Amino acid sequence: MRELVKIKEKIIVGIRNPQLRIYGIDRNRDDKFKIIIDGNEVKHKFYRLDTKGTFLLKCSFTKDKKNVDIYYDDEKIYSLKNITIKRIILKFYTFIRGIYNISINKILKTMFSFIRKIYRGIAFLWREHHFLVPPMFWGKYTRILVDRIKRYFDKGYYNLLVTKDYNNWIKENQKEMVYKDLKYKPLISILIPVYNIEKEYLSDCLDSILNQKYENFEVCLADDCSTLNETLETLDEYSKKDSRIRVIRRKTNGHIANATNTALKHAKGEFIALMDDDDILTEDALYQMVAVLNKNKKLDFIYSDEDKMNMDGSLCEPHFKPDYSPDSLLGGNYICHFEIIRKKIVEEVGGEVHELVGAQDFDLFLKVVEKTKNIYHIPKVLYHWRKVPGSTADTIDNKEYAIIAGKKAVEYALKRRGLKANVEVPISSTNYVVRYTYDKEPMISIIIPTKDNAELLSNCIDSVYDNTNYENYEIIVIDNNSIEKETIELFNKYKKEHKNFRVIKDHSKFNFSKLNNKAVKKANGEYILLLNNDTKVITPDWLSYMVGYAMQKHIGAVGAELFYKDRTIQHAGVLMGVRGVASHAFINTPDFSYGLYGRLISPYNYSAVTAACLMVSKKKFEQVGGLNEKLEVAYNDVDFCLKLLEKGYYNVMIPSAQLYHYESKTRGLDTTKEKYMKFKEEEKYMYDKWSKYIENDPYYNKNLSKKNDFMLYKKTKKELRSSDE
Repeated sequence: MRELVKIKEKIIVGIRNPQLRIYGIDRNRDDKFKIIIDGNEVKHKFYRLDTKGTFLLKCSFTKDKKNVDIYYDDEKIYSLKNITIKRIILKFYTFIRGIYNISINKILKTMFSFIRKIYRGIAFLWREHHFLVPPMFWGKYTRILVDRIKRYFDKGYYNLLVTKDYNNWIKENQKEMVYKDLKYKPLISILIPVYNIEKEYLSDCLDSILNQKYENFEVCLADDCSTLNETLETLDEYSKKDSRIRVIRRKTNGHIANATNTALKHAKGEFIALMDDDDILTEDALYQMVAVLNKNKKLDFIYSDEDKMNMDGSLCEPHFKPDYSPDSLLGGNYICHFEIIRKKIVEEVGGEVHELVGAQDFDLFLKVVEKTKNIYHIPKVLYHWRKVPGSTADTIDNKEYAIIAGKKAVEYALKRRGLKANVEVPISSTNYVVRYTYDKEPMISIIIPTKDNAELLSNCIDSVYDNTNYENYEIIVIDNNSIEKETIELFNKYKKEHKNFRVIKDHSKFNFSKLNNKAVKKANGEYILLLNNDTKVITPDWLSYMVGYAMQKHIGAVGAELFYKDRTIQHAGVLMGVRGVASHAFINTPDFSYGLYGRLISPYNYSAVTAACLMVSKKKFEQVGGLNEKLEVAYNDVDFCLKLLEKGYYNVMIPSAQLYHYESKTRGLDTTKEKYMKFKEEEKYMYDKWSKYIENDPYYNKNLSKKNDFMLYKKTKKELRSSDE
C-alpha cells in the first residue's frame, strides 16, 4: 500500500502536550490511517488540503506515551519514538527560526560573513594606509561603514523572497489608483484554456476579470473536454452572468496549447491576453495595459511584473522584471505573466505549438519578438500566479517536461534566426545557456594596460596562455611608464616565447581610456578584449563563449563573471544608480549561487559590464568613439557601455566566462587627494550625462532598492509618517 500514500513529513511536536503530525499525499483520497500508541488505537483528525490528495493528519496524546505506530489500510508503514528531549530541541529550533525567519545554517553563514567583512576592512586599512588614515578620508570611510552596517542589519530594505517582507512592502506602497478616461479603447480578448478546475479557483479567476476597471474585453474560455461537474457548472454560470464571457467546447482533449489556439480562433479583439484558469488579475491590469497603448499605439507586445499567491491567499515570490532583454529571454521565460499581444502577430506566427506543451507561451513569445521590436514593460505587479500544489507555480519539479520543452523552444528560435548554437540546461536549473558556435575562430586582440608589478602581470598573462582553449588571439600589453627591471625582463621573455605577444610603449600620464584607445588602433583583431592586469583566467573556454556573443549583430559589450580570491563574486554585471552612479551586481555572493531569477546561470542583459574583462567588436568600439578620454580613471567602461545602448545594442554578462579579479592592485584605490578629486569630477560627469540611466536602469526594475541590489526599498519612519498624513 506504500505506493498509494507518500509521506512528506512525520513529526511529534509540543513539550507538555505532544502531537503527531503527518503531511503528505494520499492517492486513494480517503482516510485509511490508523494510529496505534503503546498498543492502543487513538483517534486522529484528518484534513484534506486540496483535490489532488494532499492531506494533514493530527493526533494528540499524553507525554508519558512512548511508541507510535502508523498504519495505512491495516499495513504498518512507520514507527516513531516519543522522546521528550527531541521535542524540546525541535521547539527551540522552531523558536529561533521563527524569530529570524532563517535556518540555523543561515545564522552560522551570516556570522562567518560578518567576520570575513571585518577581516577585509582591517586588510584594506593596512594595505592602503598602514592604519594611518588621512583625516580627509575619515568622513568618507565613516559613511561607507555606517551604510554597510545599516544594510547588514536589514534597516533599509525588504527581502523580496521573504513573504512577510514582501507583504509589508505592498502595504507601504499601496496607493489609490486614479483612473482617467482613455480615448483609445481596443477590445482585448483574454484566452483561457480550461480543464477540470475547481469552482473556487475558476470563480476567483473570472471574478478578477469582471472586476476590471477597463471594460472593453471579452473572455474566450476553451473547455478542453472537462469531466468535473463543478467546472462545467461554473462555465455555464459565468457565460450566463456576463455576455463578454464566451465558452467554446472542444470535442476532443488537446491539452493547453491546442485549447489556447481554439480560444484564439474565436477571439475578436485587436489584442489577446493569456491567462491560466486558476490565476488572478489585479483590478487595474487591463487599464494599465491600455493606458500605455494610449501613449504609443504602435506597441505590439506589453508585459508586466507578477507574483505568486499561496493557497491561503497571501502573496509571495514577486518577479520584478527588466525591460525587454533578448539574451535574458533566451535563458528562460522571464516574461511569463501578464501580457497582451497584437492578435494579428500571434496569428502570423501560428499561435501555440502542442509539441511544446509546458513551454507553449515561452515559444510564442520567442516567435513574437522576432516579428516586432515594439515591446514595452510595465514595472507593476498585475498578475497573481496561484501556487496550487502540483503546479509549475508551486515548483518546476512538478513539470520536468516543461524544462525539456523550453529547451526545444530556444533551439527552434535559434534555428529560425539562422544562428548556430548549442543549448544547455544546467543541473537543477530551469534556465538555459546558449553557446554560439562558428566555423572559423575570428581574431581577438587582448589588450592589457600595465605599469610594472611584473608578478601580477605574469600571473594574468600566464593564465591566458596556459588556461585558454581558443587559439586565434594576440596579446597587446600597453606599457605606461614601467621602470622596474623585472617588468622589462618579463616583456622580453614573452616576446621570445610567443609570436602573438607585443608591447606598445606609452610615456604619458596615466589615462585608462587613452591607453586602451591607443592599443585598439594598433590591434589586428576583429574583436577587442579589454583585460585588467590583475585578473586570472578560470574557465578555459572563456574566449570562445564571449566571442560567440560579441559576434551577434544586436550585442555590444560582453562581460565576464569575476571573482575575488575567496571565490565570491566581484562582478556579475553593472547596475545603474545602485549605491551611487553604478555598482556591481551580486558582490560577495558565493560562486555556487544561481542568483535571483537565474542571473548567475544564464547570460543576462545589463546596462553595462566592467572593462576589467570586456569584449566588443572593433567596428562597434570605433562606432561609438571608443572609451571617453575625459574619464581617465573611473566610469569609462560604464560610459562606453551606455554609448552602445544609445546606438541600439544590448550589453550582456556571460556567467560561463569566469576569471579572478584582484581589484585595483596596480593603480591602487582612490586614497590620495588628487585621485579622490578626479573621481568626484568624473562622477559628476556621469550624473550630468547619463542621469536617465542612473535614475531608471532598464535592466534593473524600478521597484528594487537602490541601497542594496535586488532588495525592496523600505520606507523610513519619517517617510511613513508623511505618507499617513
